[in-house]
Amino acid sequence: MTGFFSKLFGGNGKSATSGATKAIEMVEETIGGVVERAGLALEFKTSSSMNGEVEEVSVEFSGADSELLTEENGELLESFQLFAKRVLQHKLPDARVEVLADVDGFREKATQSLIDLTDKLKDKCIQSGKSQYMRPLAPKDRKTVHQHLAGDDRVRSRSIGEGHYKKVKIYPAKQATREEVDDNFGNF
Repeated sequence: MTGFFSKLFGGNGKSATSGATKAIEMVEETIGGVVERAGLALEFKTSSSMNGEVEEVSVEFSGADSELLTEENGELLESFQLFAKRVLQHKLPDARVEVLADVDGFREKATQSLIDLTDKLKDKCIQSGKSQYMRPLAPKDRKTVHQHLAGDDRVRSRSIGEGHYKKVKIYPAKQATREEVDDNFGNF
């Protein structure tokens, strides 16, 4: 490997900077390199904070191409975040670092939209007495849904399916015992 990817994955590992400074520098170098090579009109600012024992490196994008990051439910934004995290895991295997990428409050808006949809399906479930299903969701989105519904004793939720993306089933709590017995019966 030569050039940019060699620096990311095949570098010599020599550095005099501290772990926290090293993580933020690596994120800046990684994202800056991808933005430059992709020819995107994007700028970004990074910051770092500690959340317990985990360092959180935040990347806030702006610029003429920032709308590209939020298309298709933010898949490009998610890709930047995942790529930077994987580089850190490779270069700093013992560090506990999370990378959080955002643009114009997209993450907060997406979470609120997910909660609004969850509330609509919960209300429909309570009114009809029938289970409601959400589209397949990533683990972090399922966690948001389950945590949001945990505060309401009238309904329960569970993930259904195989693989990374699973549907969320929202069902009335009065049916919970029967649903759980039926689900466990199928496992024998």
